[in-house]
Amino acid sequence: MFVLTADQIDSRHDVDRVAGTIAALESLVAGSLLLPPDRTAGDELQLLLDSADGAVEALGMLARDGHWSIGIGVGAVLQPLPDAARAATGPAFVHARAAVEYAKRSPTRFGLEGGPEGPLGSAGVRALFDLVLALRSRRSPEGWAVVDLLEQGMSQSAVADSLGITPQAVSLRVAASGWKLERAAMPGLISLLDGLDRSA
Repeated sequence: MFVLTADQIDSRHDVDRVAGTIAALESLVAGSLLLPPDRTAGDELQLLLDSADGAVEALGMLARDGHWSIGIGVGAVLQPLPDAARAATGPAFVHARAAVEYAKRSPTRFGLEGGPEGPLGSAGVRALFDLVLALRSRRSPEGWAVVDLLEQGMSQSAVADSLGITPQAVSLRVAASGWKLERAAMPGLISLLDGLDRSA
């Protein structure tokens, strides 16, 4: 299983973003949630998910938002599950706590713990996710505008019409965004994350 813990960055000098973010996550990854997303502290939220795909979707949303340190813990969760994520326990929750503490010191604000040691253990998989997160962090608002439409299934020519720009401009934004590299890498990263869970 996957526990995602996210801690709001500099919450003392910002509005409370937890409630709105929980609502957005419930909509985004509803099919992967084993328990409803929960506020576990004043500025922290937690998810318990049964799929690597859902964990990666939640990670992507939170990382793009830019207001969170995000830790994913992989491993077992004690059964039976309680009614709320904050009452659950098990190795995955311990790993998620260590991961979010690591994330607070990481340039990408991401941490991953659990699973075996070695190049394809959590440290190696975390490093690969860091590359994708660093790529996404450099994406401009104009690049995101194109990527968001492409991810809805629109063609590049349709994106150009929608944004009122030329097809050549769309091609340039796609190249600068690194979206094709990200899209090619994600199935492998999800598979590696799933493998950590199977071997945890």
